[in-house]
Amino acid sequence: MKLVSHLMNGNQHLAILVDHKLYNVNEADVLLPATMKELLDTWELNIDKLKALEVKIKKGQVLEHHYTPYQEAILLAPVPEPTSCRDGYAFRQHVAAARRNRKVDMIPEFDQYPIFYFTNHNAIQGPGNIVCMPDHFQKLDFELEVAIVVCKKGRNIRASEADSYIGGFMIMNDMSARTLQMEEMLLNLGPAKGKDFSTVIGPMLVTPDELEAYKVPCKPNHTGNNYDLKMVCKVNDIQVSEGNLGDMDWTFAEILERCAYGVDILPGDVIGSGTVGTGCFLELNGTGLLNDPNFKPQWLQDGDVVTMEIDGLGVLTNKIVKEESEFSILALKKS
Repeated sequence: MKLVSHLMNGNQHLAILVDHKLYNVNEADVLLPATMKELLDTWELNIDKLKALEVKIKKGQVLEHHYTPYQEAILLAPVPEPTSCRDGYAFRQHVAAARRNRKVDMIPEFDQYPIFYFTNHNAIQGPGNIVCMPDHFQKLDFELEVAIVVCKKGRNIRASEADSYIGGFMIMNDMSARTLQMEEMLLNLGPAKGKDFSTVIGPMLVTPDELEAYKVPCKPNHTGNNYDLKMVCKVNDIQVSEGNLGDMDWTFAEILERCAYGVDILPGDVIGSGTVGTGCFLELNGTGLLNDPNFKPQWLQDGDVVTMEIDGLGVLTNKIVKEESEFSILALKKS
């Protein structure tokens, strides 16, 4: 299924997307969840009922007045209120290229275990405007990723069973303010203000059964499902990045195994894959400058439109908008 959260009459609604039409789940069947949060909290009780509803919709057994044209809907993040948000580091190509561009060796620990960081789950948003402060425009960047959402509680789960905890997949754009990020990471606590202002997911949550045809083997000596999904990012309709989810070295199952060690993972936890190879300007600019000293770096600007498209997961579009403010935390640094 393709599940969408959208705004109607000031309220969130969970809808099934069929033939470019959104069918509000709770309107079609009042016994079913009205929002994504309600669904995730009752996933095992209700997911088969939603699948049965989808079959009825496709057979024309749901009244037409229950749908909203997809193009007219006010789309929210598919999971508007995650319980948490982590981001992984799964693509060796991206890590190796970024380190090569900084003229440092590949870090051997990358191949030993998957890692992640926590970002601001209250800054999750869906399609639409991304409002950024002036300091964010100091090397403002996109990051092309895929995210999953956890659909049942777990603890100390093994990678061999972790795929059953994945409710679905979404496009993810892990927005990054690189000047803030690089300054604060000198203190070795990881990204904070460089990452906490916006993480975009959407436009829909796609359940794993929809992606069966895209399945491919994971990398040797790894465990978990993997998918051959082409990933593309365009800025102002010009393609700047292309990769494939199948290039993940660490699988989502392995990332989940580490996330759940000694701690609960919960329905509504969102977890990103990390950046695909070539999936951000930081990497692209570094490679460009390495090959050509006269290369002109590119960063996101006010008014830019960022469009991400991933096979099976749809198209996620956002516009960069500058906040009218003179407030700068970069200017507050002590000398």
